[in-house]
Amino acid sequence: MAKQTSILTFTGKLGNLIGYSRNGKYFVRSMPAKVRQTAATCQAAHRFGRASQTGALIRRAFSRKLDVNCDSGHINRLTSTLVPSAGNDIPSTTAFRFNRHTGTHRFLDLAPKLSQDGILCIPPQALAACNGMDALEIKVIAARINFATRQVVGTESAVLTVQTGESFKGAACNMNVPGKGILVVVLQIRGIKDGFPSHNRKYQAADIIAVQLPQMQQGLRRKFNPKQQKLRQLPEKNTRFPINQAFPSTHSPGLSHIMPASSPPLLPDTVLMLGVP
Repeated sequence: MAKQTSILTFTGKLGNLIGYSRNGKYFVRSMPAKVRQTAATCQAAHRFGRASQTGALIRRAFSRKLDVNCDSGHINRLTSTLVPSAGNDIPSTTAFRFNRHTGTHRFLDLAPKLSQDGILCIPPQALAACNGMDALEIKVIAARINFATRQVVGTESAVLTVQTGESFKGAACNMNVPGKGILVVVLQIRGIKDGFPSHNRKYQAADIIAVQLPQMQQGLRRKFNPKQQKLRQLPEKNTRFPINQAFPSTHSPGLSHIMPASSPPLLPDTVLMLGVP
């Protein structure tokens, strides 16, 4: 270690020298000629590298669809979640928050559930009044990610707006994103005031709420009817259905069969179809 005495000081790497500061004084040291790693440190570095790559792929899949401000440490938090499995245990990311300051449970007492037939249901419930917020924007984002080829196969999203302080009749969304890979579902909720989304991080939530493995998807794809198969070929778009709006006609493009009013109420009153124009 040597002290820097010149007028121009530096920090960082310069040739085979490394400059750094300590207590307001600048020093310099030489780089080691060779770095020796044990088997344990090599394995730890490998796990971290794989976890970092997997986390980056998940972030890339949702970066263009997310409207909330992620906290500054979300990258490290996501990587830390994946490190124990070296990035292989994707379901371990369930309940991960892109904004650690607020979770979706703040707005929904009853959490959404992804059924075996690929329908994400938000149960009927009473929505508590949020301070200064007139409504909530609920957005479902589904991404199909092929971690073997490191590709984001496709993403779809659907949005609805509901009033706070009122009874919410529930909603259902068909998670139909074609292709091979793991399906990752994110629920985003933002507070709305005077028709505009709040920029307060306390009213912005985006959580990974479900991860569906390829084996499950192979069984689900056989249950889709021809109209749902046609939906797979449509370009990615957002779909908005107001909570109290009547269902579209069963002849609408890309929509699967809607149960008549006389049928048993197996699904909530609002149905969101991903990718419908």
